[in-house]
Amino acid sequence: MVENSKSKVAAGLLALLLGGLGVHKFYLGRIGAGIVHIILSITIIGIPVNWIICLIEAIIYFTKSDAEFHQAYVINRKSFF
Repeated sequence: MVENSKSKVAAGLLALLLGGLGVHKFYLGRIGAGIVHIILSITIIGIPVNWIICLIEAIIYFTKSDAEFHQAYVINRKSFF
C-alpha cells in the first residue's frame, strides 16, 4: 500500500458515526462533497436522505478490497458511491 493512504475502515466508521457532517468526505479530501453533506444535514428533507447516503457509502467502503478502495477514493478521488 502507498504511504499516506487513507484507511477504508476509518472512512467507513466516519461515514457511519459522523456521516451527516461529511467528516468521511473531508477525511478523503473531498471538501465539496463534505459541504454537500453539511447542507443536507441542516434541511428537514435532507436528514434522512443524508443518513441513507452515508449508510450506503459505509457499506461500499467496507466491502471493497484495500486496492479497490485506494484506486477509487484516493487515486481517482471519487466523490459519491
